[in-house]
Amino acid sequence: MVNPERYFKSLYNLQQTRIEKILRNTLMERKPSSLYAPGAYILNNPGKRLRPLLVIFSANAVQGNYKNAYNAAAAVEILHNFTLVHDDIMDNADKRRGLLTVHKKYDVNTAILVGDSLLSIAYELLLKDLTTQVKDVVTTFNNCVIRVCEGQSLDKEFELRKSVSIEEYLDMITKKTAAMTEMSCKIGAQIAGGSNAEIKGLSNYGKYLGIAFQIQDDLLDITGDENDFGKVIGGDLLEGKKTFVFLHALRLAKGKQKQELLGIIKNKGIKPYKIPHFRRIYENLGVLDLSRAEVRNYLKKAIDSLHSITNPMGKEMLVVLANSLLNRAK
Repeated sequence: MVNPERYFKSLYNLQQTRIEKILRNTLMERKPSSLYAPGAYILNNPGKRLRPLLVIFSANAVQGNYKNAYNAAAAVEILHNFTLVHDDIMDNADKRRGLLTVHKKYDVNTAILVGDSLLSIAYELLLKDLTTQVKDVVTTFNNCVIRVCEGQSLDKEFELRKSVSIEEYLDMITKKTAAMTEMSCKIGAQIAGGSNAEIKGLSNYGKYLGIAFQIQDDLLDITGDENDFGKVIGGDLLEGKKTFVFLHALRLAKGKQKQELLGIIKNKGIKPYKIPHFRRIYENLGVLDLSRAEVRNYLKKAIDSLHSITNPMGKEMLVVLANSLLNRAK
């Protein structure tokens, strides 16, 4: 009998290796090196490759030929890295996946051009193997780009606002983060010829998975290990970001604690030495456990969305992938 976790790990590693090869080769021969070497710098920095693997796993789940989805999967990862390069500029972030961000290693102008070129190359790869469903796949990809930009705009807007509701925050991450995972699953199913029910189910799976992923990211920002997480722990507090954890703390706090949390908004962040103090406030208010419960809630919604998938092993791989997010450290 096949062990699902063991099979998932071997399949994940195999597909990740294939995606890495495409990413590594995509910019190798291109000139000028002043543009493409910085692009290769970010693409060759190993990540989880969650989004391209969602393309492959979703194509597999509808019993399609996922061999036709590899270039599209790589396109999704390149699109994701385009957003990261530009987000890092806007956030003035120093590190990404444990390495200097592109604009810190090179300069801002180079990083802007790198991001722009990655977006164009993502479309180039997306179209490379498409023979059917071209309009549907490109429309899905386009809509994702628009929604991610909308989400990033809302994220920057929230930095200037004194008050943001939890509902507004969830809407923002549904666009900025979950739109990408939703799109990954949807185009995987579209390329593989999935039915309307399968495409809808996998889209919802990707959406809820993305929301869970972002809430988990907010948690790791305060509870993670910097060596594993690849970013400064407490960075959201340092920048005064209104995260899922922070907004729930603000909702539950009273008296002195509430004033201290409001001070983060007023002062646009805190000093590094105060990070442990605010983590204790989060713990005392129970918002870390509350956030963990919400991660589990959205992962359950993701798994429940797979009811239309009739391929047992394909469905099981997506269930294992969702559950693996509960224990991620980065």
